[in-house]
Amino acid sequence: MTPAVRLSEVIQSRRSVRSFRPEPVPPALLEELLALTVQAPSAHNSQPWRFVVLQGDKHKLKLAKAMGEQLRLQRLDDGDPHSAVNADVARSIKRISEAPLALLLCMVEEDLDSYPDDTRRQAERTMGVQSVALAAGHFLLAAEEAGLGACWICAPLFAPQASATSLDLPQGWEPQALILAGYPAESGAARDRKAMSEVVRWL
Repeated sequence: MTPAVRLSEVIQSRRSVRSFRPEPVPPALLEELLALTVQAPSAHNSQPWRFVVLQGDKHKLKLAKAMGEQLRLQRLDDGDPHSAVNADVARSIKRISEAPLALLLCMVEEDLDSYPDDTRRQAERTMGVQSVALAAGHFLLAAEEAGLGACWICAPLFAPQASATSLDLPQGWEPQALILAGYPAESGAARDRKAMSEVVRWL
């Protein structure tokens, strides 16, 4: 089987998995996955990504509660019913705290180029965000190939300060996403994709 065929199978089989068996991800395997993750392309090779590996229950729960409280405040500000908000927060905390592995992906602007004008500064920041997202994609595919299940969670973007403070992150580490991973307890569901005619324009 050629590497190209194998990669296509990994891409086709990957699903978002939210339920995991309790056994931990072996440290050696995690190191392999992270080594593949940092092979992702980045804007002018800036590599502005930083990763926080959460395997211990204490830190996962701390992060989950911090983001959950922010979620609660935002949902209540939206006028949502307290019962629905409480259920949503409890579900989020349980999902994050019980996952064998949580990987917080961050971006640092110090690795990016500096420009005097707002237009290029914003473009550079966007390139940094895109670079971190590419690294996340590498991790998800590497995890799939290794037999792990994983799920990308965007909640840190809605609670960046709470996320950073709860884990005492270094100055300048901006939370971008959270990936939960572990050995899957069940297969993730296949999701419909938009038709190629909707998303591709041929010129």
